[in-house]
Amino acid sequence: MSPTPNVPLDDGPAHSAPPPLKRRLFDASSPYKQSDPRPHGPEIKRARATGPSAGGTFTMSKALGKRPATVDLTKSARSPFEPNKGAKKLIVTRLRKAPRPDALEPYYERRRSELADALVAIFGQRQPKQPLETLYRGVEDICRHGAARELFENLRAQCEAYLNGPLLRAIVTEGGSSNVDVLRAVHKYWVIWNAQSTTIRSVFSYLDRSFLLNNKDFQQINDVAITLFRKMAFVSMHSSSPSPGAKSLAGMCDLVDYDRRGDSRFDPVLLRDAVSMLHVLGIYGKSFEPRFLKASSAYMDRFAEELSAASLKSYISACEKLLTREDDRCNAFNFDSTTKRQLMDEAHHILINNYSEKLLDSGSIGKILDDNSVESMRALYDLLRLSNLQKRLKGPWEEYVKNTGLAIVNDASREDEVVVRLLEFRKALDIMVRDAFKKDDDFAHALRQSFDGFINDKKIMASRNTGTSRVGEMIAKYIDMLLRGGLKTLPTSLLSDVQDRVDAEKSGQASTGDEDAELDRQLDKALELFRFIEGKSVFEAFYKQDLARRLLMGRSASADAERSMLSKLKSECGSDFTRNLEQMFKDQQMARDEMASYKAWREGNGHTKSKLDLTVNILSAAAWPSYPNTQLILPDEVASQIEQFDAYYVNKHTGRRLTWKHSLAQCVVKATFNRGSKELVVSAYQAVILTLFNQTDDPMSYQQIAERSGLSGQDLDRTLQSLACGKVRVITKTPKGKEINPTDTFVVNKGFSDPKVRIKINQIQLKETKAENKETHERVARDRQFETQAAIVRIMKSRKTMTHANLVAEKNIEKLIEKDYLEREGSSYTYLA
Repeated sequence: MSPTPNVPLDDGPAHSAPPPLKRRLFDASSPYKQSDPRPHGPEIKRARATGPSAGGTFTMSKALGKRPATVDLTKSARSPFEPNKGAKKLIVTRLRKAPRPDALEPYYERRRSELADALVAIFGQRQPKQPLETLYRGVEDICRHGAARELFENLRAQCEAYLNGPLLRAIVTEGGSSNVDVLRAVHKYWVIWNAQSTTIRSVFSYLDRSFLLNNKDFQQINDVAITLFRKMAFVSMHSSSPSPGAKSLAGMCDLVDYDRRGDSRFDPVLLRDAVSMLHVLGIYGKSFEPRFLKASSAYMDRFAEELSAASLKSYISACEKLLTREDDRCNAFNFDSTTKRQLMDEAHHILINNYSEKLLDSGSIGKILDDNSVESMRALYDLLRLSNLQKRLKGPWEEYVKNTGLAIVNDASREDEVVVRLLEFRKALDIMVRDAFKKDDDFAHALRQSFDGFINDKKIMASRNTGTSRVGEMIAKYIDMLLRGGLKTLPTSLLSDVQDRVDAEKSGQASTGDEDAELDRQLDKALELFRFIEGKSVFEAFYKQDLARRLLMGRSASADAERSMLSKLKSECGSDFTRNLEQMFKDQQMARDEMASYKAWREGNGHTKSKLDLTVNILSAAAWPSYPNTQLILPDEVASQIEQFDAYYVNKHTGRRLTWKHSLAQCVVKATFNRGSKELVVSAYQAVILTLFNQTDDPMSYQQIAERSGLSGQDLDRTLQSLACGKVRVITKTPKGKEINPTDTFVVNKGFSDPKVRIKINQIQLKETKAENKETHERVARDRQFETQAAIVRIMKSRKTMTHANLVAEKNIEKLIEKDYLEREGSSYTYLA
C-alpha cells in the first residue's frame, strides 16, 4: 500500500476573517499551495467547563454542521497559572475534506518534469533552474505518492543514456590514438561523472534513503553511478568492439614502462589517480593486475637478458636498483599488496632463480671478494635470500677462502709476511661475515673450516722434508714481534676499527684508547690463527726460543703483555703446554735473587770492588731452549769474575754445574773516540772483538782476530759484519764492502760520531739462519716420532701381544686420533700435537 500524502481536506469556504489563534500547516514548498487563499486551519474556541474543578470535558465543534465531539477527562489537575478555576473547554472547528486523487496528478507530472530538466542541466554541467531543496521535496513527494520504483528506473535510464552517449563520445574524441591519452580522457570524465553523480545523489537523497536502502533488488545511487560508468568504459572491452577501457589499462602499463625507462612522458599523478579510479570501479584485480604483471614479466626478461653478459658486480647492482624501484613504485602509487607480492615474486624468479648459475659463479664471487666489496656482497646475499638461495653461496665462499689462504701460505717470496697477510685476510672476511652476511652462523663456521683446511693442508706439509707446518713458526715470530716492539711494529691495516672497539667495550674489555688493550686484542687475533694449527709443537719450539731472547736481552715491550700472553696460552692449551714457559719466568726472578746474594757475599768476604759489573742469569736446562757451546777467549777481568761466581755457586749448590752460554750474553762497553765517549750496547762476541783493539792501534787481520777471540766461521763473520758493515760502524774494514773475507783487515774508526751517547749495535749473530730453523723443524719432527712410538709402547706394555688389526682398532689409538694427538694416513700414524 502506497503512503497517503499528509494533505488537509478543503470542504468549505474560507472565513472572511481569520480566527484569533491560527498556525500554518505547510511551508511555501508544499505541492498544495493554490492561487486561491487557503483556510488557515481550524478555529480553537476556549470555554469554561461546567463540571467540577477536579474534572470536566473538552468539546470540539467542527465547521461541518455536525455535532461537536466531546472528550471526557476523568482526571484533571488544576492549572498552576489559574488556581481554583477548574477545567476548561476546547472547541476545534472548520476541518476540511481530502482533495480528490485526480486533482494531484498535474502536480506530480510537474515535479517529474522539473527533475528531468534538472538531470539534463547536471549532465550539461550547469546549475538546475529549480533550487536543489525544491527538487529534493519533489523527489520526496513522488516517493510518498508510491512512485519510487518508477522514479528510480527513470533515473537509471537517463544516466545510462548520458554515459553511453555524450560522455562516451567525449572520451573517444579527446582520447585520440595514444593509450595514455585515452587513459587521461577516461580519468577526466570519471572525475566529471563523480561530481555529477554527487549532485544527483544529493537531489535524490530521499529516494536513496527511503526506498533503495531497504530494497535488496536495487543498488543505491552511488553504486549505480559506479556500475554504469564501469559498464560504459570497461565492461565492453572484453567484446570484439574497441572500448576506452582496454586502451586505458594499456596506458597505465605504458606509464609504468615510462617510469622504468626514465621516459619524460611519465605522469605520476595520472598513474596514481588511475589506480585509485580502478579501485573504486572494482576492476583493479580482475582487469589491471593480470595485464600489469604480464607486461612486467616481459620487461624483466628483457632486462635480465641484456645484463647477462655484464659482470656479476654490475648485474647485482642493477638488480638491486630495479627491485628497489619496483617496491617503491608499488607503495607510491597504491598498488594492492597482492600485486606487489606477485610482482616481486616474479622478479625474484626471473632475476635470481633463472640466473642462479651466474650469481653463484665461484670466479665472479672471488673477484668481488678480492676487491673487498662489502656492498656488492651484501647485495648478492640479499638477492639470494629473496629466493631462499643464500645458503648456496657458502660453497663459493669456502672455495675462495681456501684457495686464497693456500696462495698466501705457499708464497715463498713473502714468507715473512705470511701471518700479517693472513690476519689482514681474516679481518676482511670477518667484516664480510658481519656486514655482508649479517652474522650468518653458517658462513662464520665455513670460514673457520676453510682456515683449518689450508693451514693444515697435508700437501704443504708433505712438500717439506720435516712434514711440519711453517705457519706455526710464523705465528710464533709474529707474536715475538708484537711483544718486542708493541703496536708501532703493527701495520695500520690490522688496527681495530670502530666496530671492533665498540664490540670490545660491550664485552667489558679495557678502554679503546688504551694501547695495552689494543695490544691485547692483537694478541687475541694472532691466537685465533694459532687455534687452527693441529701440530702446535712447532709453535711451542719457536715461541720458547723467542721468549728466551726477550727475557735474556730485556727486549720485551711490556711485562704485562708477556704475562697476559702466557695466561692466554695456558687457557688455550693447558698447564702442560706452558710449564716450561712459566719456569723461564721463575728462573728470571731466582737469578735476580741469586745475584743479590752473590753481591752480599762478595762484600762480606772483603772482595775489592771491580770496575766490571757482572750479572749472571742462571737457567734451568730443561725449561730453556738448548744452545750450542762456542769457544770464546774472554778478557782476563771478565774471565776472573766468571770463575769467582762459578766457585761461589758450586760451593753453595752442591751437585750442580754451570754451563756458560756466551752467545746469549749482552755487554755495555765504554768507548772513546776523537769526538767524545760513547756507550755501546753489544753482544759478548762484539765486546770481545772490540776489546782486542785496546792492545794496539795498528790494523788487525781477520786471522789475528780469529786467533785472539776464539771465534771462527759464521760467528766471526757475522760479528765483524755487524761492527764494520752495519749502520753503526765503530771499526773500519779494508777493503770496503758488505761481505767479510779472510783477507780483510780491521782498525778502530776513531772518527766515529753519533748524536746519541748510548748506542745499540744490531746483534746480527742472534738472528736465526735458515739452517737453524730447519734444524728446529727436524727436532720437532723427531720428537713427534718419539711421542708416537711411546704411545704405541704404552699400549703394547699393557696388551703384550696384539695383531695389527687389533692395534689399529685399539681404543686408545682412536682417542689419540680424536684428540688430534695422532693422525691416520693409510696404514700408518702420525703424531700431531
